[in-house]
Amino acid sequence: MEGLHIKLSTLTMAVMLYTCQAITGTNNLHPLVLVPGNGGNQLEARLTAEYKPPSLFCTRRHPARKDKEGWFRLWFDLSVILAPYTQCFAQRMTLHYDAEVDDYRNTPGVETRVSHFGSVKSLLYLDPTFKKITDNMGTLVKSLEKIGYVDGETLFGAPYDFRYGLAAEGHPCQVGSKFLQDLKGLVEEASISNGGKPVILVSHSLGGLFVLEFLNRNSPSWRQKYIKHFVALSAPWGGTVVEMLTFASGNSLGVPLVNPLLVREEQRSSESNLWLMPSPRFFGRSKPLVITPNTMYTGHDILRFLSDIGFSEGAHRYSSRILPLVERLKAPEVPITSLFGTGVETPETLFYGNDGFDQQPEVVYGDGDGTVNMLSLVAIESEWAEEKNQTLKLIKIPGVSHTDILKDDAALDQIIEEICSINSEGLSPFMSMWTGKARA
Repeated sequence: MEGLHIKLSTLTMAVMLYTCQAITGTNNLHPLVLVPGNGGNQLEARLTAEYKPPSLFCTRRHPARKDKEGWFRLWFDLSVILAPYTQCFAQRMTLHYDAEVDDYRNTPGVETRVSHFGSVKSLLYLDPTFKKITDNMGTLVKSLEKIGYVDGETLFGAPYDFRYGLAAEGHPCQVGSKFLQDLKGLVEEASISNGGKPVILVSHSLGGLFVLEFLNRNSPSWRQKYIKHFVALSAPWGGTVVEMLTFASGNSLGVPLVNPLLVREEQRSSESNLWLMPSPRFFGRSKPLVITPNTMYTGHDILRFLSDIGFSEGAHRYSSRILPLVERLKAPEVPITSLFGTGVETPETLFYGNDGFDQQPEVVYGDGDGTVNMLSLVAIESEWAEEKNQTLKLIKIPGVSHTDILKDDAALDQIIEEICSINSEGLSPFMSMWTGKARA
């Protein structure tokens, strides 16, 4: 039976590939825009005369490898694994909140930029020198190219400075708002250059939150004209418990040799990290997320938690800028497919001892994709259950982690199958028949 299942699966994908190739041959591919997740694209920096290094290791000469205008790769650079340079990296990545203007800015003397907006070039690898170990969306892009997508023609990338986020209405958010403006222009250009076909938006992780806000901040008529479908991969709709660990004790993000405490202040400064805190709407009051010898914290205790870990200034920013943003997820009324991994151990409760938050906690794990908890991954299902104008499809992929969804063969098959199916909508009955059988 197992052999028969493999043969049927192979036949299904062969049919789907044939369908996609037929679509490509008739020039029917809808343009597709990739929006990466947190840390999912390269970020460049340049140091000015205003820059003040925190140590001798962090002079303007480091790193030595710069272009003629002084730009160098800030994220990702392998030198971050060496303790002296971790401090340099953290200082240069740190954001600073300016209470007078109610917005974030870079460390003085540090200019940053995101290169290749509109292309997928900066999404493929975090460091092109080490492609194999820093592969990000490279494998996914290759799969899209196999069905006919071409960078700059039908395939586009929307990289952004992932340290910055978005804020609730009435609060300035210059960098995040500029990204949404640029994304709107890119979507319109992609559609126009492809004969007016509406665009498929494909996001990963944090990118899904940006895309949801992007859609809801544009008019229904604009969405109807320019958006064909929104495909969200591993979207943390309701935040994640991992973010509480990041704020409390720092998070090395799996990078070997990095001391989490050396990057904790930088990670606390990130506007987007605050956005990823567990939403009280979905995590509720009943289940403790963090437990210490003296107290516990639920999804409704984020403000108290931020103050107790020594980040009281973050509590105000969270309550004013972030909380109104996550109190309710508004349905954008465009077709959405949410794909995510399940059955991967995911931090669900953090236990801290008498040594406080400077130590890594003991962790109790639950279901999810290794980074995002299951109740967050499925949050929009219950949130939009009564929304008559919202089409929603959830695809669960057992055993696939938050990042492996961009590389795993089974996950890529599901993603490509879904994109092929979206492209086949409205085609001849023969094409739709085969696509429908493949989807089933």
